[in-house]
Parts: sequence; C-alpha cells; structure tokens
Amino acid sequence: MPEPPPFSPTVMLLTLARVWETTLTESLKPLGLTTRKYGLLGHVRGTPGISFSELARRSRITVQSTHTAVAALVDAGFVDDGTAHAGSASSLRVTAEGESLLTRAADVLGRLDAEFGARHPDLAEALRAHRARAVSEPG
Repeated sequence: MPEPPPFSPTVMLLTLARVWETTLTESLKPLGLTTRKYGLLGHVRGTPGISFSELARRSRITVQSTHTAVAALVDAGFVDDGTAHAGSASSLRVTAEGESLLTRAADVLGRLDAEFGARHPDLAEALRAHRARAVSEPG
C-alpha cells in the first residue's frame, strides 16, 4: 500500500472550505441566496454608498459580474441604487427587505456555526484563536 502524501495545511483548508461552502450554499438556497449574493449584500450593508468598482474589488470578482449580481438583488428588492443611471456613480444601499434577508441568513449561518462547533470544538477554538492573533498583529 502506498504511503500517504505528507500533511498539507493548505490542501486541508481548501478541502474543508469547499465542503463548508457547499453546505452554506445549500443552506442559503431556500432564502434565494447564493454565497456570492450573500457576500455582496453583506458588503453593501457594511459600506452604504459603496460603488460597483469597490464592491467588485472587495468581492474579488469582475465589475461586470458585480453589476449582474447586484441587478438581481435590486430586482428582488434587497438593494437600492438611488443613482442608477448611465454615466453616474452608483450609491448602493441595503433595503429593509435586504436587512430582513440578512437577518434570516445570519440565523442560518449561526446554526451552521453551532453545528460545526459541536462537532469540531478543538478546530473551532483554534480558528477563533488564529483570528484573534491575526486581528491583533500590526499590518
């Protein structure tokens, strides 16, 4: 039997991320959200008035993809673009319906986090500690 490859934290984290992303995707689907739209909506809520260009940079997607996804959020009534006309900078904001959707999505995420923490308490604590160190380390 061949010897297993050496442990790679990078490969392990990528594998876990894919599994968790699939779980999150399936859990958000009943709300009509994808993980991308959930992230975009969160960025818009966190930075009212954000431009499409900045939203694309933060989301690490193209401006064209951002326009398409945000148009769907606008059509669904979750985001408002008060200055949406050609040649004008956009000023995106989450609507009351968008806030309600984000609250429901946060409940879903909270349940997933609780389940994960119950199944993997040591890993959850290690991730919490790593985050705390990363936030406290200078630039």
